[in-house]
Amino acid sequence: MSTTKSKRSTLDNVLLVIKGIAMGTANKVPGVSGGIVALIGGFYEELIFSFQRLNGKALKLLFMGRFISFSTYINGQFLCYLFGGVIISYFSVSLMLDYAIKKNEAVVFGVFFGMIIASLVLIIKQIHAWSNKIILLLFMGLIIGVSLNFARPAAENDHLLFVFCCGMISVSGMTIPGLSGSFLLLILGNYNLLLVDSVNALYSVLSNALFLDFETINDPKVRRLLIIMGVFILGSIMGLILFSNIIKRVLKKHPQLTLASIIGFITGTISLVWPWKIEVFKYDNKGALILNSLGNPKIDYYHYSFPDFSNPFTYEVILSILLGVILIFVINYYGKKRT
Repeated sequence: MSTTKSKRSTLDNVLLVIKGIAMGTANKVPGVSGGIVALIGGFYEELIFSFQRLNGKALKLLFMGRFISFSTYINGQFLCYLFGGVIISYFSVSLMLDYAIKKNEAVVFGVFFGMIIASLVLIIKQIHAWSNKIILLLFMGLIIGVSLNFARPAAENDHLLFVFCCGMISVSGMTIPGLSGSFLLLILGNYNLLLVDSVNALYSVLSNALFLDFETINDPKVRRLLIIMGVFILGSIMGLILFSNIIKRVLKKHPQLTLASIIGFITGTISLVWPWKIEVFKYDNKGALILNSLGNPKIDYYHYSFPDFSNPFTYEVILSILLGVILIFVINYYGKKRT
C-alpha cells in the first residue's frame, strides 16, 4: 500500500485541514489521543511516513536551497494542510472546546467517550488472529494505561530543558494512538503552562499584531511564555522525528502486536473521559483551597460513579456518547468509500 498520494484534489486538501482541526482538538483534551483521529481518519500510515522523512537528508536538501525537492521528500503538501488544521484548532476550536468543557464537561466528555469506544471497535477489527503474544501485549498496554490514570501530577516547571523534554514526550499522542500527550503534560505538571498560558500569550501577540499593536511583546511575562512556546515546539519536532522512526519500524515488523498494545493503551486510559465523575479539589493543611497558576482550584482526584437514570441529564450524556460513536463510524465509512 502506498503511503503518499502524488496528486490531491481540492476536496482532499479541505478534508485534510478538517482532519487536522480534529487532531489538534483531540490533542488538547487530556485522555484523548490525536493519534486515534489519524488512525480512524485513514492517514496514520502517511503521517508516520512523513514524520520519518524529517531526517538528515531533508536537512541537507533544505540547506542546499532545494526547497521543491525538500517539500516533495517530506511530503510537504500533506504536512502543511494537516498542520494548518492543527494550528487553526489551537486558536479556534480548542478555545471553544475549553469553554464548552467549563460549561458542560459531562456532555463534551460523553462525545469523546463515544468516539473512543467506536475507535476501539474499529481497531479490534484489524486484529486478524488472537495469539498469546497479542493478548500479552494487550494486557501490558492496559497495565501501562491504568498506571497513567493513577499517576499524580507534578509541580509546574518552566525550566527550558524540562520544557524541551515535555515537548518530546507530549508529541507521542500524535504518533501513538491511545496515548494522550495532553494527559502526559498534566502528569508532568505543565499542561496549563504549555497548552493554556503559552498558547493564550501567542494568540494575544498575533491578534494584536494584526492591528499593528506590538505593545504586548514588551510584557516580560509574555516574552518568557513565547520563549517557552518556542522551546516546546522544538522539543515536539524532535519527538516527532524520534517516535515516528521507532513506530515506523515497529509497525512494519509487528503490525498486529502494535495494534494490540494500542488497544490496551486506549482501554487503560478510557476512564479519563468517563462522563460521570466528580472533581475532588485539593486543600492545604489549614483547609484552604489550593489554586493553580491560573487561579483555578487544583483537582486532587476524581470520584467516579455510574449513571443515575432517574436524572434527566443522564440521557443528554448518553445521547452525546451515541453522537461520538456515530461520528467515528461515519468518518470510517466515508474513508473506506474514498479508498
